[in-house]
Amino acid sequence: MPDPAYDGPILEIDNLSISFFTRLREIPAVMDFSATIMPGEALGLVGESGCGKSTVALGVMQDLGVNGRIVGGSIKFKGEELTTMSPDRLRDIRGSQIAMIYQEPMASLNPAMKIGRQLMEVPMIHEGIPEAEARARALEVVTDVKLPDPERILKAYPHQLSGGQQQRIVIAMALMSKPALLILDEPTTALDVTVEAAVVELVRDLGQKYGTSMLFISHNLGLVLDTCDRINVMYSGEAVERGSITDVFDEMQHPYTQALFRSIPLPGASKTMRPLKAIPGNFPLPHERPPGCNFGPRCDYFLPGRCDAQAIPMHRIAGDDRHLSRCIRVDEIDWKAPLLGTLETAPTEPGPVVLRMEDLKKYYSVAANAMFGGAKKVVKANETLTFDAHESETLAIVGESGCGKSTFAKVLMGLETATDGQIMLDNQSIGDVPIEKRSTQNVADIQMVFQNPFDTLNPSMTVGRQIIRALEIFRIGKNDAARHDRMLALLDLVKLPREFADRMPRQLSGGQKQRVGIARAFAGDARIVVADEPVSALDVSVQAAVADLLMDIQREQKTTLLFISHDLSIVRYLSDRVMVMYLGHVVELGTTDQVFAPPYHPYTEALLSAVPIADTRVKKKHIVLEGDIPSAMNPPSGCPFQTRCPRKSQVPGDLCERDVPPMRTLATGHQVKCHLDDAVLDAMEPVIQIAATQDTA
Repeated sequence: MPDPAYDGPILEIDNLSISFFTRLREIPAVMDFSATIMPGEALGLVGESGCGKSTVALGVMQDLGVNGRIVGGSIKFKGEELTTMSPDRLRDIRGSQIAMIYQEPMASLNPAMKIGRQLMEVPMIHEGIPEAEARARALEVVTDVKLPDPERILKAYPHQLSGGQQQRIVIAMALMSKPALLILDEPTTALDVTVEAAVVELVRDLGQKYGTSMLFISHNLGLVLDTCDRINVMYSGEAVERGSITDVFDEMQHPYTQALFRSIPLPGASKTMRPLKAIPGNFPLPHERPPGCNFGPRCDYFLPGRCDAQAIPMHRIAGDDRHLSRCIRVDEIDWKAPLLGTLETAPTEPGPVVLRMEDLKKYYSVAANAMFGGAKKVVKANETLTFDAHESETLAIVGESGCGKSTFAKVLMGLETATDGQIMLDNQSIGDVPIEKRSTQNVADIQMVFQNPFDTLNPSMTVGRQIIRALEIFRIGKNDAARHDRMLALLDLVKLPREFADRMPRQLSGGQKQRVGIARAFAGDARIVVADEPVSALDVSVQAAVADLLMDIQREQKTTLLFISHDLSIVRYLSDRVMVMYLGHVVELGTTDQVFAPPYHPYTEALLSAVPIADTRVKKKHIVLEGDIPSAMNPPSGCPFQTRCPRKSQVPGDLCERDVPPMRTLATGHQVKCHLDDAVLDAMEPVIQIAATQDTA
């Protein structure tokens, strides 16, 4: 438990350097890193993949493995030096006074042990308390993390809980000994945005309740704004800027911090009026760092002979003694200058309807007991989906995991066939035609860009060969030479150097692999591209480049883009129309402006309030949904959203429990599936408001 008598820094990291040693060389992973966390303070650590965030956390935990070594600096916990601490003393501190929550909750839970026993072990081992007292504390902490029916949860196994519930249990486990320092390494990456919002609120509230200091590692600047008091921005192993949240967000003083903010879709950004500005170049490998400033080769303000002449120290920013920047030109740059070089583009005019879905249903029949059989149950994955998609249009499909987004994509692709209803491609019905029976042209017309670029490329085949293979399948090109030329043209299309044709996938970054996936999808001149979370596995700095690439190709090829995502910020930036799904139903459909402005479906309203936005001017209505999404095998009666709806009390009687609402078309052509009266819808206030410009959402 935090020592109430101790009032110094909980964690002091001073000039920390960590290296990993291979047979070939020493690889510096973290250099000259400093940070201080005071009692009850939360520090956010942000930066791209590979910048050293998790290595810092593992250094604090003294868990760097056999190859990792602290080669300089110090780490003090409550004034005690961790780097020279004995193994016995470390064992006493880890798990009791310093706890860590990892990205994947199931990696922290024993699948063969009940939740209650796993929680009880923590204080029994670290504090030696009796079993009955440990169980009482487990019950208290499970109640604190707002899990329903705590007694049942304690008796459950991990696999019987949802992802959000598992992450709450891991948080409960970390808090069982009331640690002084809690390290969270991307704790919400695998969670839906509504669950993420609830977990972040939970972490913030529990930190205040227990007086716990936090080191919050994330690539999501909006989450850091919501949870932290201070921020430390890392790039290629170094801290490049640190200070309070308001210092860094409102008075950023490093080119990398500025470039990060310019590459994320904040309110007001749009693909036509205010395009994002991707960071040029690529993140350097640890053994290929440039001389001087690590960010120099990608920096708009780089000066040869100065920025690359020597190692750059941290410079204090006038006006705040805890705001520092690792930039030699920090006093010369006009940080308030408007962004140059992003050209406005004319909006694309949607063409004729190329895809129409009418009352599409997709049901799965499953055994009630997967191991022993039993009565069959029906999973209603998609329920009467109806919409049109036009040429040159981006239609976004949003909703939580389990809402039916990916199922509908599988049916469209022919990987599954529809149970009922129709899918019309140019007035040709394809919903009941599996992919193996579709014509080559139909297969080429509808292609997919997948979420994880690492899993979609053959690791033993060159990039060029993989694209040529798609051309062979689509029967494009008269001979090998023609297909080779077409492959090079496709690399040009996705803005990859032609020499990448001879590279293997392992030699490419995540963003480059995703570009190869896009090139392959467009190999057959696809008319409809289903992009299933195409940027969620990429760093924010790469997301902008890939998103704008898709828009460029769409303008050139007049492609219809079906953009599946749970990230409403990127949806607002990219899409022309938005379709919101919940438990297999379309609950709202309209233009982007309609869906992002009141009136909303109550579910859309909750989704918008859950989106973390990296802008201190933004004020959001606070809506946290209670409970989990019901099972599609046992959906609620009446409205699918009624078990979690915060506005249900505004509908008279038992209408929500009794009847599925009809899809209503409002005066603007905006469609909403809800029982709320027009008067209630008309009285809705914006969820997101921006103080400076009064923009609303």
